[in-house]
Amino acid sequence: MIRLYWSHFRFDRLSRRALLAVGAILLSLSALAQEPAPTSLRGVVREANGKAVAEASILLRNKDSTDSFLVHTDAQGSYSFTQLPGGVYSLQATKDGYAAAQVPAVFFRPKESKIVDLTLSPLVSPGSATSAPQFFDQPQFTVAGVTDATNLGGHGSDTVVRDRNSLAKDTVSLGETTVKAPSDGAREASLRKLVERQPADFAANHQLGQLLIASGRAREAIPFLGRAAAKDPANYENAYDLALANAEAGNYSVARDEATKLLATHEQADVHHLLGDVDEKLGDSLEAVRHYQRAAELDPSESHLFDWGAELLLHHAPEPAMEVFSKGNRLFPGSERILLGLGATSFARGVYDEAVQWTCRASDLNPNDPVPYQFLGKIELAENKPTTDLVEKLHRFLTLQPQSADANYYYALGLWKFRKAAHDKESVAQVESLLKAAIQINPKHAAAALQLGIVHSEQGAYSEAISDYRKALDADPGMEEAHYRLAQAYRHIGDSEKVKEELRLYGQLAKESAQKQEQERHQIKQFVYTLRDQSAPQVH
Repeated sequence: MIRLYWSHFRFDRLSRRALLAVGAILLSLSALAQEPAPTSLRGVVREANGKAVAEASILLRNKDSTDSFLVHTDAQGSYSFTQLPGGVYSLQATKDGYAAAQVPAVFFRPKESKIVDLTLSPLVSPGSATSAPQFFDQPQFTVAGVTDATNLGGHGSDTVVRDRNSLAKDTVSLGETTVKAPSDGAREASLRKLVERQPADFAANHQLGQLLIASGRAREAIPFLGRAAAKDPANYENAYDLALANAEAGNYSVARDEATKLLATHEQADVHHLLGDVDEKLGDSLEAVRHYQRAAELDPSESHLFDWGAELLLHHAPEPAMEVFSKGNRLFPGSERILLGLGATSFARGVYDEAVQWTCRASDLNPNDPVPYQFLGKIELAENKPTTDLVEKLHRFLTLQPQSADANYYYALGLWKFRKAAHDKESVAQVESLLKAAIQINPKHAAAALQLGIVHSEQGAYSEAISDYRKALDADPGMEEAHYRLAQAYRHIGDSEKVKEELRLYGQLAKESAQKQEQERHQIKQFVYTLRDQSAPQVH
């Protein structure tokens, strides 16, 4: 799922002007598969526990004009605006008894349709029993510490462990996709002139800093945000932006110091979330996961829950990750990436059928999105015989995107593994045709060339197999399996010298790969966690 950004950071952080953080902003995955509609905005207003808020006032203001639009939510908490001019808008949700929720900037291109869900938090009266955040329930686990990930345990071979780690990293990357704000050269030039004339002007420095962050130039933004901070040190929004800019620029220690100071006076979800990001970059995974958890407790938005679950999954804590992703799925059943998180977590636990089911559900939300099929492909690589559902979804991928090399390759691999007998000539011919198509579309598709070599080897066509393996190694010289299989093919034609050379290369690469895996295991710390009502710590 694509996550919208403003000022080059997660959209749910944009609620800094509100008393509490705004709920996550989700793109409608199903809308991507349809024809472009007139510019429109819709969404649902809920409380943090998921309860719909009816009769809330939704005000949309065009920042480029004086136009404003007002609607009210229905009994299901839904609202919508249609036939909107393109441009930049501010969005605000209000209702008596609730803290206002705001999104300072929503960008619309012509004929673009967006979904923005908002979270309203009930106001707490002075003297009430508690002002603590109302999390939907307490986690059933506690992360007690970290250790080197040298005892992964789990299911299957080292290859499966590598696939599991790879899928976990792919899941984390779903939270890192950014969409930069449209460039606004005229506004930038105007602000720069204003800053030149009035170097101490708070608003000009702050707005220029925000614009530079939004356009991906965080390092340039730092001096302007610093000037604004000198003018008004107590301004929350500028202080957050300064911490964010340092984080985006790679100044992680500075960012942590700035955000920690800000947290002392403003315990906001977006500050905790930023600290989670920064602590992870600094290698303090234990503090990172605690900040991600606190952000989700203060504001259980889609993105906060996803990032919490992804952090747990990355650090080999699949049971806690499953609990967090399951909560996220109950609150946000239309989130593709949370479904993918559930699939990756099931895969990490060795429950392959369940992993396929979750990932297939993610694919059904938007059949044109290639990402769920990529996840299914990695699950397929680890299974000796893929499920019917998996192969059917990969066939749909090929039907929708016949010019995709991956679509041809993954479906071919599924048929190859799913065939009823090794001598099923009809399916073998289809597999061969699909693999050749994948290589024709992408001559550097090493995996397809390798698989084609395997098919030819099983047919006894060793000369063809040798050519295929060579193509795979031309595309990826570090492919261990291609060297090993090439050695076996040379053995069949009696070329003992080449057998020795390929086995030597295979052994060298296997050793280097093992060293790399060992290094990664030490770099990615493993969480030690305890499940409620269990006394022994769980290490996976």
